[in-house]
Amino acid sequence: MGVRRDSAVGEQGPDGGRKTAKATKGAAPAKRVTAKKGAVKKSAEKSVKKQAAVKKQAPAKKPAVVPGTAAAAVKGVGPAKTVAAKPVREESRTALVRRARRINRELAEVYPYAHPELDFENPFQLVVATVLSAQTTDLRVNQTTPALFAKYPTPEDLAAAVPEEVEEILRPTGFFRAKTKSVIGLSKALVEDFGGEVPGRLEDLVKLPGVGRKTAFVVLGNAFGRPGITVDTHFQRLVRRWQWTAETDPDKIEAAVGALFPKSDWTDLSHYVIWHGRRICHARKPACGACPIAPLCPAYGEGETDPEKAKKLLKYEKGGFPGQRLNPPRAYLDAGGKPAPPLGAG
Repeated sequence: MGVRRDSAVGEQGPDGGRKTAKATKGAAPAKRVTAKKGAVKKSAEKSVKKQAAVKKQAPAKKPAVVPGTAAAAVKGVGPAKTVAAKPVREESRTALVRRARRINRELAEVYPYAHPELDFENPFQLVVATVLSAQTTDLRVNQTTPALFAKYPTPEDLAAAVPEEVEEILRPTGFFRAKTKSVIGLSKALVEDFGGEVPGRLEDLVKLPGVGRKTAFVVLGNAFGRPGITVDTHFQRLVRRWQWTAETDPDKIEAAVGALFPKSDWTDLSHYVIWHGRRICHARKPACGACPIAPLCPAYGEGETDPEKAKKLLKYEKGGFPGQRLNPPRAYLDAGGKPAPPLGAG
């Protein structure tokens, strides 16, 4: 049987050459091979370019460290593994209550000496000092009230005061004209409506000039021993960071957080949260690496996670600095806390 040569080499043409029609058909596979080699070459070039682009790419933001590994780093177990932060999974109501109460217990161990950071000797001094604390620090109020109460020790005295003289005393607290109007007004209301005594009921306290629910709960909890939640700026910030609530209105925050705890815990809970916000969980630079509740915090990693760097961010007694009260409780002093200096001290 003969071999067909036309499919491979083609027929001889009149000029001695070969016809190309059938040869082209036979050469088609060669073209496909060439194309495939070209595609492989282009794919390799793209891969090299892609790797080069990855190398040139700007470094990603420093990922957060998982709280559990951070705790190990603090104890000196070894360097914490840096990994990408995982999104917080949806939490059941029961799990939220358990986590919130555990945070409260942990903070109670960290701040067993927590107390209101306003100096006061009676309910009248506390309600006045709390009104004055708006838009300023407790330290500034504590440095200002000794002169105020020395000159006006009772509601009757402050109710009869000359506004300009009170303004001069309150000038260091800021907004001194409005605050003067409030403290003189509430003193007159105490004299006229309550016989010169601070009432021990929420509905009565909020009727006083300059007194809202926050101030009322400070007075009820610390002067009368009646439970209340103090929703100040620190409290609002932390309970949202901890995802106890997403509310932004103080009254709604109070209701949402209050539902997580027994009523008997409310006053101490307020102290613990506020103290933690002032000392460790700051607004701009939280000291995450020095935080005792890091494993329970969904916002871990928003601040400095390196333990040594985080320690430098600690404030008040945690950082070895004076507190806000000129006359703090004995327990605070025994724990290493230092009294604040009086107004004008170096």
